Amino acid sequence: MKIELTHLKKYFGTTRAVDDISFSFSGGQIFGFVGPNGAGKTTTMRILATLDEPSGGDAYIDGVSVVQYPERTRYLIGYMPDNLPAHRDISVHEYLDFFARAYSIKGEKRLRVVETIEEFTNLNRIRDKSLNTLSKGMKQRVSLARALVHDPPVLIMDEPAAGLDPRARIELRELLKALSAQGKAILISSHILTELAEICSGAVIIEHGHLLTAGTMDEITRQSESQHATKRAVTVRALEKTEELHKALLEMPHIETAKIIGKEVEIEVDGGDARCSEVLKNIIEKGYSICEFKQCKADLEQIFMNVTKGEVQ
Repeated sequence: MKIELTHLKKYFGTTRAVDDISFSFSGGQIFGFVGPNGAGKTTTMRILATLDEPSGGDAYIDGVSVVQYPERTRYLIGYMPDNLPAHRDISVHEYLDFFARAYSIKGEKRLRVVETIEEFTNLNRIRDKSLNTLSKGMKQRVSLARALVHDPPVLIMDEPAAGLDPRARIELRELLKALSAQGKAILISSHILTELAEICSGAVIIEHGHLLTAGTMDEITRQSESQHATKRAVTVRALEKTEELHKALLEMPHIETAKIIGKEVEIEVDGGDARCSEVLKNIIEKGYSICEFKQCKADLEQIFMNVTKGEVQ
């Protein structure tokens, strides 16, 4: 199963909400969709979910065009919006049963499918409760269950963790890992980059409707490091005198920044490996007992800050 967006465009008058975006990901992968507010994430996801038509370009689900064959691709996609739409007084079970019927799941099979989904998303205890009485976290679970009711190979999730408490976020993260292990392709947008980094195998970063970078986490990390090869992030830990070491580092040449994080000092070295070696030599010559000196790989937050400018539309 492969999902591919090719030169996707969406214009609203003179505003280019999505401007020539291309990327792809596959089954078994969780791709984080990242960008500032107004970057075009929701518009892109709505196009992929066949809820909007693009102004140009196309998207393909296992080779099937979402523009030319929206009815076919809807059976391949589970879409979870950022908020569960308001409904009249209806129970969780009735809501899921309705969508199972909409996907032509009939008879005993429909009953088994809905019960299985309720158990997987831990909704079986509240299946008879009204949607209107549920907490934000429970509504998000219902929204995910609805997206899964027809067992789609592709999940598109728009800010699923927004407004959730810590426990609900952890439980959602575990559900996503389980779904990915089943071979589902998952595209998830979020502003909580630390959580995305824990579960994502890849990321797509956009800003002002433009694609900035896309690929697996290893690919975008290597790309970011090559673009910022003149600087190195390094963690230094001494056996003692952390605050004194911090002050000494600030006075050394080629140290851009230095800050204390717990018992460590994080520094940014202006230069490559040779410059880092020189810094370590200077520290040891000043008499500090160093037990750790390591270069840090750029995480998703650092990559995001490196490639974006904070622009919105």
